[in-house]
Amino acid sequence: MKNKDFKKTNNTKNEFFSKHLLLFVILGISLILSLMSEHFLTMSNFINIARQISINFILAAGLTMVIITGGIDLSVGSIVAFSGVVAGMYLNTGGNFITAILLALLIGTLCGFINGILVSRFKMASFIATLGMMSMARGLALVLTGGSSITIDNSSYTFIGGGYLFGIPMPVVVAVIIFVIVYLLLNKTRLGRTFFAIGGNEEASRLSGIKVANKHLIVYSISGFLAGLASVVLTARLWAAPPIAGQGFELHAIAASVIGGASLMGGTGTILGTLYGAFIIGIIRNGLNLLGVASFWQQFVIGLIIILAVLFDRIRKNKME
Repeated sequence: MKNKDFKKTNNTKNEFFSKHLLLFVILGISLILSLMSEHFLTMSNFINIARQISINFILAAGLTMVIITGGIDLSVGSIVAFSGVVAGMYLNTGGNFITAILLALLIGTLCGFINGILVSRFKMASFIATLGMMSMARGLALVLTGGSSITIDNSSYTFIGGGYLFGIPMPVVVAVIIFVIVYLLLNKTRLGRTFFAIGGNEEASRLSGIKVANKHLIVYSISGFLAGLASVVLTARLWAAPPIAGQGFELHAIAASVIGGASLMGGTGTILGTLYGAFIIGIIRNGLNLLGVASFWQQFVIGLIIILAVLFDRIRKNKME
């Protein structure tokens, strides 16, 4: 009996370590950076990191669900720009900040819905469909603004990006709310379970009675909605809506999801892992900034991390097979 209890305890420890491996990676990176910079391990810097990763995490939450179903969404960065521009233009006409937020969410959801239609009804590859949307949304943002940034001075709107709730930055509050909702969706609902089933084997899911096309439509619409939400947080924080906003955001969001364990083959991913992935990227970027490393090298490091994460996923998949 004692031997069985020992094995059970040992398995529980191994399972915990495997599930939270990235947490230990975060602690290790933080320890190294704290030894290299005296400014890293401070409460103000930690709050700054949390604020910085909030937008990436919101986008990555949507990307994680798309990736779980076996798809990809390259359009979220451009949707951020397009949604933000529409909200900013409306605010400059004297519009209500709540309506501006709803407009941004509507634009984002509509773009995601179109992506979903192309993928689910017209059987277009998600890479191609969202690549096209990426170009269209960015083009519309530039056309509407003539390439110029739109200034936003509505204090109620900008509170979302720069305000605090009980001492916590509002972008962090929004990110926490999204984490809870997506966690419950993926782990506690039938809809969330169907996302994993579709990513694991789409044909088997279809034969078992799951309406695969509808689920693709839902997941891309959610991704677009979260891109619209990210645009609100970003433009509120910047006090402006630049049409070039969001460039490269889709790559950082995909990176957070993949680093967090989401497989580009579909069927695997967790929102907790995505949060860890977003923190890893945010901590590394913050640390490199504090150390005075050029932004060009930062891009190199993030790209290297993405490659290593995908390579690790491939190796793990091969061992399982």
